[in-house]
Amino acid sequence: MPTPTRLHGVLAPVVTPFHADLRPDPVRFIAHCRWLLSQHTGLAVFGTNSEANSQSVDERRELLEALVEAGLDPGRMMPGTGCCALTDTVRLSTHAVQLGCAGVLMLPPFYYKDVTDEGLYRTVSEIIQRVGDARLRIYLYHIPPVAVVGISLALIERLLTAYPGTVAGVKDSSGNWDNTRAMLEAFATSGFEVFVGSESFLLANMRHGGAGCISATANVNPAAIHALYASWQDPAAEVQQAKLNVVREAFGKKYTMIAALKQAIAHYADDPTWATVRPPLLPLTAAQHTSFLQELQQLGFTMPGLTSAALATAGA
Repeated sequence: MPTPTRLHGVLAPVVTPFHADLRPDPVRFIAHCRWLLSQHTGLAVFGTNSEANSQSVDERRELLEALVEAGLDPGRMMPGTGCCALTDTVRLSTHAVQLGCAGVLMLPPFYYKDVTDEGLYRTVSEIIQRVGDARLRIYLYHIPPVAVVGISLALIERLLTAYPGTVAGVKDSSGNWDNTRAMLEAFATSGFEVFVGSESFLLANMRHGGAGCISATANVNPAAIHALYASWQDPAAEVQQAKLNVVREAFGKKYTMIAALKQAIAHYADDPTWATVRPPLLPLTAAQHTSFLQELQQLGFTMPGLTSAALATAGA
């Protein structure tokens, strides 16, 4: 049985395209994933910015199967599988492992609040036992600003002791560098891989032995983010980091991040369908659209290689 590939570098929580009737669009999805891979960016499909929690288990399974059937390398995929229902998480995680995905990104069950570490430990333990496959690699997803339920250092330590190798890493989307650094320091010798949830912390993460980043704006600025990952030891790295921060702020400071990401893809690919989001989210208003594109133009922002013709070829 082959050993799963260890993930590192830059991954995008790939935005999910929808048809006008809100059905997922596998052709556009495959095409965008191909473009991201061409920009040295891995695929954390079904993450927060993928509108994963607006999709059913069957929709996620079908999209993941479409990627693999289209010939995209599952060794560069970390699909999100964490759901409120333990059985849904097991189904999605088993499916990802069977398709050969390098890992799964697992939200904690997030509906109930004040959940204890014991409750979370039992959740992850039960999932591992039910999947029952040595190829399973879990990347815990710490995003307390959204999920409220967080992943403590004590919980990570206990899971690593019980399931070494299976619990492979974490995505820290706390937005708190002190928390990320504590994770890096606590598990520096364990092989536990720490990804930051924003490229704003990428340079700091790499300097402290981190694995990379899983960032929303990797959907639209993948080459520049990968360039910093690949050259973080260069003297110019801090300048690169500052430029990345400016672009990220343009997408997330004034606008709903998912809507802004999709609007940018719609604009640079000349494909208005990409602007569609599922309710309860809303697309940018006409005024926001105009203001947003003006901001990007002033920054000199581009998405090289992203055209409707290129995406049509990629999705074929």
